[in-house]
Amino acid sequence: MRKLIEVTFQSLDGVVDAPDIVQEAQRYFLSNPEHENYARERLFAADALLLGRKTYEAFAESYPRMAASVQGVPDDFVNYMNSIPKYVASTTLQSATWNATIIKGNIAEEVRRLKEKPGKDIVKYGTGQLDQLLFSHDLVDLLCIDIYPFILGHGTRLFEGIEITKHLTLSNVRRFKNGTVILEYSRQA
Repeated sequence: MRKLIEVTFQSLDGVVDAPDIVQEAQRYFLSNPEHENYARERLFAADALLLGRKTYEAFAESYPRMAASVQGVPDDFVNYMNSIPKYVASTTLQSATWNATIIKGNIAEEVRRLKEKPGKDIVKYGTGQLDQLLFSHDLVDLLCIDIYPFILGHGTRLFEGIEITKHLTLSNVRRFKNGTVILEYSRQA
């Protein structure tokens, strides 16, 4: 069975979503060889992405443009990201581009079916409403949290509004020279 790997980032104070968070976080991941190697390892171990609507819309706009650019994210990462299938959990999207399929209806069951298909891992980027559903149905196999060493002080916090209790096992810790820490948590059996 394929594993669902959730990769998300946050500020030191737990913020995962705010208008300026990407701008503040970029200094820790852009042109950082340690971060690039980690991100490449996670992405290239997968052959599909699972995204919520907001992350899909942001990525579908930016990654095709990055393929034409000479700056920023490494070419092999961008090209692979653009080429693999994407599955977008949404109740509002009517159509999708960027090699994406919209998952409607029983999202948990559809994700379970995706995990049962042969293939490599499925990576989910971003943190939002979809997480409550995925964690409540025990569908996330590995949670990777990139913690960047800055305090944002405003915005949505990791798992804000999720009303479930879930115990995880710390399976790996990675430390980068720039102060970034990546915590990887496996689900408990």
